[in-house]
Amino acid sequence: MDNKYLAQLLFPDVTKTPEEIEAMYPERDLAEGVAVSRHAPSPTGFVHLGNVVQSLISERLCHQSGGILYLRIEDTDSKREVKGATESLINMLAYYGIKFDEGVTLDGDKGAYGPYTQSKRRDIYRVYAKKMVEDGNAYPCFCTKEELEAIREEQEKEKVSYGYYGKWAVWRDRPIEDIEAALKAGKPWVLRLRSTGSIENKFKYNDLIKGEINVTENDVDFVIIKSDGIPPYHFAHPIDDHLMHTTHVVRGDEWLATLPLHLQLHKLLGFKPPKYAHIGALMKMDGSSKRKLSTRKDPELGLAFYKSQGYPRDSVREYVMTVLNSNFEDWRRANPDADIDEFKFSVKKLNPAGSLFDLGKLMDISKNVISKMTAEQVYEYTAEWANEFDKDFYDVFTADPDFSKAVLAIGRGGNKPRKDFGLWSEVKGYMGFMFDKYFSLECNYDEKFDRDSIKTVLEKFVESYDDGDEQQVWFDKIKAIASSIGYAADMKEYKANPDAFKGSVADVSMFLRLAVTGKLNSPDMYSVMKILGRDRVNERIKAMEERL
Repeated sequence: MDNKYLAQLLFPDVTKTPEEIEAMYPERDLAEGVAVSRHAPSPTGFVHLGNVVQSLISERLCHQSGGILYLRIEDTDSKREVKGATESLINMLAYYGIKFDEGVTLDGDKGAYGPYTQSKRRDIYRVYAKKMVEDGNAYPCFCTKEELEAIREEQEKEKVSYGYYGKWAVWRDRPIEDIEAALKAGKPWVLRLRSTGSIENKFKYNDLIKGEINVTENDVDFVIIKSDGIPPYHFAHPIDDHLMHTTHVVRGDEWLATLPLHLQLHKLLGFKPPKYAHIGALMKMDGSSKRKLSTRKDPELGLAFYKSQGYPRDSVREYVMTVLNSNFEDWRRANPDADIDEFKFSVKKLNPAGSLFDLGKLMDISKNVISKMTAEQVYEYTAEWANEFDKDFYDVFTADPDFSKAVLAIGRGGNKPRKDFGLWSEVKGYMGFMFDKYFSLECNYDEKFDRDSIKTVLEKFVESYDDGDEQQVWFDKIKAIASSIGYAADMKEYKANPDAFKGSVADVSMFLRLAVTGKLNSPDMYSVMKILGRDRVNERIKAMEERL
């Protein structure tokens, strides 16, 4: 068959050559050995944790080497595309600190290697598709949906692999007359790869994460141009990666099955393939066994979950790094205040089988991250979260910024800062009692304590309280009240002979704490009272007296 004639028959409007296209995408002016990689999601509307994992690996590979990370949108499957998904994706990745050097942005493309959206690159793909036909590496297929279903049924009966190959590839060697007749009749067609592989042949491939793996050649004549003229991912990504001079591709290991096809396409197109790094799935414990995180079962897979719950973005980033590189935690302990980007990330330390995801550990990291923040930072992040997810609390919380910051400053700083909360959504529960609108009694006094003794403590405290007192003077007054009702003012004495006392100064402090905060556990009582002021402290204590 005259392949050049066939190519012209199929693509009469394509006049450019691959050489002309490649002249538009010159080599990048970068140092030897630097990485150029991309994050290339589909705009499906669901931005998940895997997006952060994948983009963070790519980002570290690129920026640690002085290379380039770009964002490419792979929207060739229009059926899966969701309106506004690209904007949502860009905003969410930016929220979690993924910095792209070029690619798709909210303001259009940035960079010299675009368009960075595949649906806008249709004419480029057709140039290479035509070249594939000219070289005898592709052919048109006019099979209907019903004919393809019939082929699949026959393969099922014969218990052989599904696909368009061998005797099932019924248009692979059709004469030109049949093709011309089908085109003249207006039959829709797809362009298929003329595979050169055999499942009898295997070769070794060195994956950056999996290591050396055995790969079986592809023998299936996959579709490389759909009937709408748009290529699937299989054909589009080798062309894009070649023209954009991508050196590394990070993707999920669900793509391992099609690695033989992708390597075959690179070879037939005359391209040097990038280095592939296939990431293992994110796992979680389900009872005593592990399973993959599921979009249906596990809300924590979606990035929106972390934002709505109020996980600090730095916590998520820190946690993902602990999942990816086991030595990150040791590095963080040795460098508690260092920027995370100073950590030397390595793909060699990634677990080939996938990583176990643990929300409990993420919470511990979140508490630690927040404990190192200033009151000003905690205030700003909490306000940002509440403005989007809890407007009522936002209005109360931001009505008096100095008041809220003073509460958040309690126990902050020093060698052992408090770690009361790990989510911005928990701030309301932590300090809500400071606002009259949210104040309530979470519990009552234990029945073992005499109500008259409690009432006496509350009355005596109101009589003696002066919010100008230094903390030691303030506590000495509480100790004096304890002694006056037969409670131990000294904890050592109480522990040495508990039967000699009705209780301890700790119990007396608890009487006051519950009256003022409504809680048995709260931030430092002296600081709380100073911030509330004498009048509000006395009002709450008197209100408790009336309840007794």
